[in-house]
Amino acid sequence: MEVVPDMELPPRNPTQLSRPSFLMNVPFSYATKVANNVWMEEIDADKRDPDINQALIQFLNLYGFIASEAVVYLLPTPQGEELQDLTFTANIGVMLEHVTGRNTVVLSNFTSEPRRGETEVGRRFFKSMGYDVHVPQTKFEGEADLKYLHDNVYVGGCGIRSQAETYDWMREKFGMVVIKMAMTDPYLYHLDCTVFPVTSDHALVCTEMYDRSELSELENYMDIIDVPSNAAFSGVCNSTRLNNTILNASHIQHLKAGTEEYNDEASKNRLLEDIAAKLAFEVTYFNLSEYHKGGALLSCMIMHLNHHSYSFRLL
Repeated sequence: MEVVPDMELPPRNPTQLSRPSFLMNVPFSYATKVANNVWMEEIDADKRDPDINQALIQFLNLYGFIASEAVVYLLPTPQGEELQDLTFTANIGVMLEHVTGRNTVVLSNFTSEPRRGETEVGRRFFKSMGYDVHVPQTKFEGEADLKYLHDNVYVGGCGIRSQAETYDWMREKFGMVVIKMAMTDPYLYHLDCTVFPVTSDHALVCTEMYDRSELSELENYMDIIDVPSNAAFSGVCNSTRLNNTILNASHIQHLKAGTEEYNDEASKNRLLEDIAAKLAFEVTYFNLSEYHKGGALLSCMIMHLNHHSYSFRLL
């Protein structure tokens, strides 16, 4: 399939808009009953329950900031279903930027059992919006594991939550290039934990998590900005770009100075700010501590409906 040309007709869906568009979900069904990642397993069950009122406040702070510059659609929350992770919309699927017409979405075929009901929620939503909706036969966990780079080129994480065979199917069906990156660390189980395309030419990558052959293939398409593993564990790559601003989660103001956790968070923030300054970005942080209880960070809560932010001209 050819790369989409400039749209001449009026936009029919948010992907076709000439401004950033995203999908989020108000955390009405957010819960941590089932520990479906190692971060959650390390928190005692009696300490893992989120404060839903505080979670809503934190969500609204993030939503309000993004909505001031972008179109934000809210995925409806069905009643009567246990969808504890629905608010993490980056996992529900991926919008294929390169496909002609810009109306194609691939939904997730979840490995995580508590999340499998989300696929039908996504199908109903995107069908109602007029999208062409597909679900692979093999395992796939959405944009959190598949990042758009430019043209028809993507980078996909596989081996823990998504299968490499899914990307072979995508290549055949949608005419796309997918650089496969093997996920090996159970704490960094989605690609967005270790890879963040910050521009169409630059990507933050925790290189020590990948083989040289994988990095060499990625370098054919992007300039790699190496980030250390301690910064990846603290969430430096779990960021989202909104025009000339990098959004990232940080609760450093609630940490005790001098502790290991505080030092790791401060180091991550300094690294991100240094990278941002070199690339002419600003950084804005959001306290998402209630979502840490679900093993999530900022990038988990936002699905791109287009990548218009990447056309924003930096100084």
